Amino acid sequence: MNLLPKSSKEFGSVDYWEKFFQQRGKKAFEWYGTYLELCGVLHKYIKPREKVLVVGCGNSELSEQLYDVGYQDIVNIDISEVVIKQMKERNASRRPRMSFLKMDMTQMEFPDASFQVVLDKGTLDAVLTDEEEKTLQQVDRMLAEVGRVLQVGGRYLCISLAQAHVLKKAVGHFSREGWMVRVHQVASSQDQLLEAEPRFSLPVFAFIMTKFRPVTGSALQIFELCAQEQGKPVRLESAERLAEAVRERQQYAWLCSQLYRKAGLGSVSLDLCNGDTGEPRYTLHVVDSPTVKPSRDNHFAIFIIPQGRETEWLFGMEEGRKQLAASAGFRRLITVALHRGQQYEGMDSIQAELSARVMELAPAGMPAQLQVPFLSVGGDIGVRIVQHQDCSPLSGDYVIEDVQGDDRRYFRRLIFLSNRNVVQSEARLLQDVSHRAQKKRKKDRKKHRPADTPEDLPAAPGQSIDKSYLCCEHHKAMIAGLALLKNPERLLETPLALLVVGLGGGSLPLFIHDHFPKSCIHAVEIDPSMLEVATQWFGFSQSDRMKVHIADGLDFITRLAEEEARPHYDVIMFDVDSKDPTLGMSCPPPAFVAQLFLQKVKSILTSEGVFILNLVCRDLGLKDSVLAGLKAVFPLLYVRRIEGEVNEILFCQLHSESKLATPELLEMARALEQTLRKPGKGWDDTYVLSDMLNTVKIV
Repeated sequence: MNLLPKSSKEFGSVDYWEKFFQQRGKKAFEWYGTYLELCGVLHKYIKPREKVLVVGCGNSELSEQLYDVGYQDIVNIDISEVVIKQMKERNASRRPRMSFLKMDMTQMEFPDASFQVVLDKGTLDAVLTDEEEKTLQQVDRMLAEVGRVLQVGGRYLCISLAQAHVLKKAVGHFSREGWMVRVHQVASSQDQLLEAEPRFSLPVFAFIMTKFRPVTGSALQIFELCAQEQGKPVRLESAERLAEAVRERQQYAWLCSQLYRKAGLGSVSLDLCNGDTGEPRYTLHVVDSPTVKPSRDNHFAIFIIPQGRETEWLFGMEEGRKQLAASAGFRRLITVALHRGQQYEGMDSIQAELSARVMELAPAGMPAQLQVPFLSVGGDIGVRIVQHQDCSPLSGDYVIEDVQGDDRRYFRRLIFLSNRNVVQSEARLLQDVSHRAQKKRKKDRKKHRPADTPEDLPAAPGQSIDKSYLCCEHHKAMIAGLALLKNPERLLETPLALLVVGLGGGSLPLFIHDHFPKSCIHAVEIDPSMLEVATQWFGFSQSDRMKVHIADGLDFITRLAEEEARPHYDVIMFDVDSKDPTLGMSCPPPAFVAQLFLQKVKSILTSEGVFILNLVCRDLGLKDSVLAGLKAVFPLLYVRRIEGEVNEILFCQLHSESKLATPELLEMARALEQTLRKPGKGWDDTYVLSDMLNTVKIV
C-alpha cells in the first residue's frame, strides 16, 4: 500500500492526512524514530510534572509511552478528525488524563502561556515543504502560536531532520524573538545504523527553543549544539555556524551509510571532535583492501597510530596506509591518529571512547557480535610532549614537540599546523634528556595536567640536541652529495664556501659546520621566527663560519649575482618549502627553478661546484618540466629518490664530462666517509654515505 504523497506539498494538506490515516488504520506511524530512540533527549528536556502540548500527534505511540512512564499532563492536537477519533478510542480507559483534540496548530484555542513544553515530532518538517510565500506564512503562524501558548522558560522541542531550509526558518524565527536556540543530535541505535534500507539518509535532530522574557534593546542571541546524548552543549557564534555544524553531522551520517553499502570509495578521511570543545581529537582514514579474501575474522580492524608517528610514510601517506592495510590482512582498516593538545590516558580508554563511533564505519556483511580488534605498534599510544607553540607572521601556527621513536629515543620536531602531517625539521635528543623526559611523563600522568604548560619547558632547550645525528633522509642524501666535489678525502682540510637556502631547525647547516671545520656557511631564511626556533629549540648558533641572513632567497641570490665582484660558492643547497598548498610542487617554490633564476644560481657556483636541490613534486608533468629546465642550465644532473617519501634530491653540476659512473661515485662517498669517521668526530654509525648514493641516476 503506497502511503507516500505524490509531492512534498501534500504534507501540508488536510485531505492528504485524512486519507493517510484512513488507509493506515490503527497501526502506529513513527516519524523519525520510536520512543526508545528518542527517550534520551525527551527525558533530558521535559520534566514529568510539566504540562505538555503535542502538535500534529498523528497516531504515534510517543504520547502514550511518555504517559506510561510518568508524563501524564499531556494534550495532543492534530488536524485530522480521523486520527483524533482513533486515538481517543485507543486511550479513553487506559490513559484517562491524556486528551486528544482536533485543532489547527496555526489557530490554537488555548489561552496564552498554557504549556511548559510544546512537543513536535516531524510536524514542522511536514508543513515546511518548500520556501514559497504561502508556505512560509503558514509556518510563521504556527511558530507564533507555539510562542504564544508557551510560558516564559518553556521549551519548543521539535524533532526534525534539520534540512537546511527548515533549520534556517526555525533558528531565524526564535533567535529574533530572543529565545535560546539549541540543536541536539539524537543518537541512533546500532540496529538502525546497520539497516539494509534505513528510514532516513539524514540523522535526526531535536531543536530546543527556550522562551526568554523579552528584554527591550537586547540583541543577545544564544546558539548551541549538543552532538551527544550526555555531552555538554557547545556555544556557537552565529546561526550560520550552527547550520554549518549541523551540515557536517549530516554529511558524516551520509558517509557512514555509503561506507556501509559499498567498499572502495577511494580516500576517505574524517575528524572526530571533542564533544565539549569542538576541537579535533582523532583523525580517521578508512582503507579498504578489496583483494583480501573475506573470512569470519578479517572484516574490520582499527589501528591506533602512536603519538608523533602520524607523519611517517606508512601512516601519513595514502600509499603507506594501503600497504599497512594489506599487510594487516583486513578487508577494511581504519587508522586513527591522535591529535596534539588532547589528553589520552591509554589504549584501553581510547578503545572505550572510539568503539561505538568506529562501528558506524563498519562494512556490510560483518558477523553479528564480532569483536573488532584494536591494533597498534608495540601495544601503546606513544609519547608526545608539546614543548612550545607559537604563530609566525610568515609561516603561521607551529609547534615544537618531543616524540618517542621506535628505539625509545626521543626526537624534537618542528611542525607547521597548516600541514600537520609533515615534519618541517627534526633532531634527536641526547640520551640523558630522553630519560628525563620519560620520568617527566610519568610525573605528568600523576598530575593530570596538559603537557604544554610552562612548567614543561626545560631550562636550556637548545642544549639537549644530538648534533651528530641527521634525522631526515633527504638531509643525509644532501650531505652525501658533497662527495661530488673534487678530492672528497681532503674536504676536511679544504676551505669550502656553502650557501644554504632554507634554515628550518638548522640541522643541515649545523651538521656541515661541525663536521667540515674549514667550511664557511651562509644560510638564508625568509622567516625571522625560524631563526629563533632553531636557536632556542634545535641547538643552532651562529659563529664566524656560520652566518644567517634574514631575506627572501630569490632576492638574496639575485643581489649576489648582480654584484661586480660576486662571490662564488662550492656548494649551493635549496631546502625551502612553498607556502602555497595548492601547487603540485611543495618544495621548492616554482620561482626557485625558473630558467632566469637558475642562471643566477649558476653564476655564483664555482666551476667544479655542486648545486643540491630538495624536490617535492607530485605532479609528474611539472616534475619533468623542472628536470628539463635544470638540465638546460646544469648539463650534469643526478637524481636520488628518497624511499618511502615524495622527496627527490637533485645534484647539479656544470660540466657533463665530469660524469661519474656509480662505482666511482660510491668510491668517492666511501673516501669522504672514512675521513669523517675519524676518532673524535662524533659520527653516527648508522649513516653510510655510499648507501645514500647507491641508487643515484643520471638524467
